[in-house]
Amino acid sequence: MGQITLSKVTKRFGDVEVIPPLDLRIEDGEFVVFVGPSGCGKSTLLRLIAGLEDVSDGQISIDGKDATSVPPAKRGLAMVFQSYALYPHMTVRKNIAFPLRMAGLSAAEQEKKVMAAAEVLNLTSFLDRRPGQLSGGQRQRVAIGRAIVREPEAFLFDEPLSNLDAALRVNMRLEISELHASLKTTMIYVTHDQVEAMTMADKIVVLNAGRVEQVGSPLHLYQNPQNTFVAGFIGSPKMNLLTGPEATKHSATTIGVRPEHIATSTTEGLWKGTVGVSEHLGSDTFFRVNNTGLGETIMVRAGGEVAIRHGETIYLTPDPTKIHRFDDKGQRL
Repeated sequence: MGQITLSKVTKRFGDVEVIPPLDLRIEDGEFVVFVGPSGCGKSTLLRLIAGLEDVSDGQISIDGKDATSVPPAKRGLAMVFQSYALYPHMTVRKNIAFPLRMAGLSAAEQEKKVMAAAEVLNLTSFLDRRPGQLSGGQRQRVAIGRAIVREPEAFLFDEPLSNLDAALRVNMRLEISELHASLKTTMIYVTHDQVEAMTMADKIVVLNAGRVEQVGSPLHLYQNPQNTFVAGFIGSPKMNLLTGPEATKHSATTIGVRPEHIATSTTEGLWKGTVGVSEHLGSDTFFRVNNTGLGETIMVRAGGEVAIRHGETIYLTPDPTKIHRFDDKGQRL
């Protein structure tokens, strides 16, 4: 079991309220990602769940039991940090076994659990190496292995891929997702990278200044953002948000249209502009359109072989069925 419920959980540092009263329910076996810009409170919220920070008000329940005042070591949770925090003088085997040794398990039981974790993480051939002989991705797998052997109710990941290069990040995303599919244990994952959130999560929690802006599946948040913050944060490139007369035509204060929902033409269209910087990514091309008269630069996503040149005139037409409408408070209409 790994159900976690937050009821009116609040965190204050002195007179500053960094997490206003917050309600959230995480089901057993879910992969939940906390995402938001730097300073939005996602790591603080994770540390509150872990017990590494004290709750100012409210209650945290784990499997229906009040865990608000339970010490971190007795919550049945395992945390994986951004830094690997491995013991450099110990082998991989001893690093993974360390929490088991502290718990007083026999050598035979330690070895059994270490070998099982190493097999899941493809670390069997590295057990006699030390951390300095491993790549960054391998070290992070060792840190995850150290968490696995504890057989926790839930895993808590605090930006675990931040120290890895781009290629390793992609591989580790897949490995952690495969791990979740294999273990079927609750996982809470903190990141500022919305691509990680979109590709890994069963459920995304979008945070802004300590408040939950929206909770839902990746596809639901992408297709139905509840406000302009979520609309502008979820998606890469982000949604185009327009105000002014063009929004008024749709009886809204702001309208949003995603880059892939804009058709292009060299002869006619609803909006006229000038092609700016383009990024050719093989299967896709992203390009900016300036001087549209809309008050904003428009980002467009087109096919990889689209023929455009910097400075040429282009016409844009948004798909009318894909336009998002928001009111004067930024809330979805």
